[in-house]
Amino acid sequence: MEVKTTVKVISVVGARPNFMKIAPIVAELERHRSRGLPIENLLVHTGQHYDEELSAVFFNDLGLPQPDIYLGVGSGTHAEQTGKVMIEFERVCLQKRPDLVIVVGDVNSTLACALVAAKQCTLLAHVEAGLRSFDRTMPEEINRMLTDHLADFLFTHSEEANENLRREGIEESRIYFVGNVMIDTLLRHKARAEASQIRAKFGLVGREYGLLTLHRPSNVDYEITFRSILNAIAVLQNRIPVVFPIHPRTRKKIAEFGLQELLEQMVNLIVTDPLGYLDFLHLMSHAKLVLTDSGGIQEETTVLGVPCLTLRENTERMITVKKGTNVVVGTETDRIIEECFKILDGATRESCPPPLWDGKAAYRLVNVILDRFGLNEDTKGAWLT
Repeated sequence: MEVKTTVKVISVVGARPNFMKIAPIVAELERHRSRGLPIENLLVHTGQHYDEELSAVFFNDLGLPQPDIYLGVGSGTHAEQTGKVMIEFERVCLQKRPDLVIVVGDVNSTLACALVAAKQCTLLAHVEAGLRSFDRTMPEEINRMLTDHLADFLFTHSEEANENLRREGIEESRIYFVGNVMIDTLLRHKARAEASQIRAKFGLVGREYGLLTLHRPSNVDYEITFRSILNAIAVLQNRIPVVFPIHPRTRKKIAEFGLQELLEQMVNLIVTDPLGYLDFLHLMSHAKLVLTDSGGIQEETTVLGVPCLTLRENTERMITVKKGTNVVVGTETDRIIEECFKILDGATRESCPPPLWDGKAAYRLVNVILDRFGLNEDTKGAWLT
């Protein structure tokens, strides 16, 4: 066991899904620092998502401190973005000399910072390790697989993820089943989200509405697939209103494919800019059903008990199908409509939160880190002297 006088941690965020995952970890590290543990935690924002709607508003909603370092890499191809992050993050690591780098999720920033840490022989922790869709056409699948094989700490959210890692030959000593940090954030902010007036703003009553999110290239970069999904929404919105917060990438494709007229014909489709975390959580908590291609939303709806239809051919979060409210429906118009109408006609699924999705994942995760550096209560004397 290594005992450090001061442990320097860099926590990395880059894109919207990262913020909900890193927030409870940063808060837990700060809690330990404030009670006297010698921890220096720097928050680095790569700038992969860089506009107000996808980034800054989340810092406010989640109570995240402003980033200590902002890399500002912006958009680009996968190679451009990954390369830019690596170049900029390497400079940070050479200057700050961290003892541990924490990356979350599966975006380009995750892999880029993992590569830098590994090449500098810096300890690396991957939060949300072990997720697999078994679809290597997904850029996220490549990112998560490579990051897992580089990491020293693989923090998982399910036994299913543990099995995926074991199957790939990763040593048991690197795998830590701590639970789902994203659910920590949800449970912490659920009461605050209840105060949101977003339903009133959109004129929604009770739970009689659907919620739609779309952003994955496999859905929005192909006109035939995109139209197939929207044709199903056109039918659904005849029965209940559907709220559609549009991701900037999705909005760009709507214009490129000439889909604006199709959207305008849907009188019960409520199109809005991306929403902050609290407003979105409020809408999701009260929705009749959620349609999405997002991974995190599959998990959140499972805990909330809200029916979720995943608009993909696969999911890396099969636990939400086995234990939760999630149904993977693909992108064919008729299948989506069929599953929507089942829910509207009263079909329900028994579900329960998976083990350790209890709001304490960050607590368990940070304790593993403290143990590694000799900063737990058993070694208190060592680091105080």
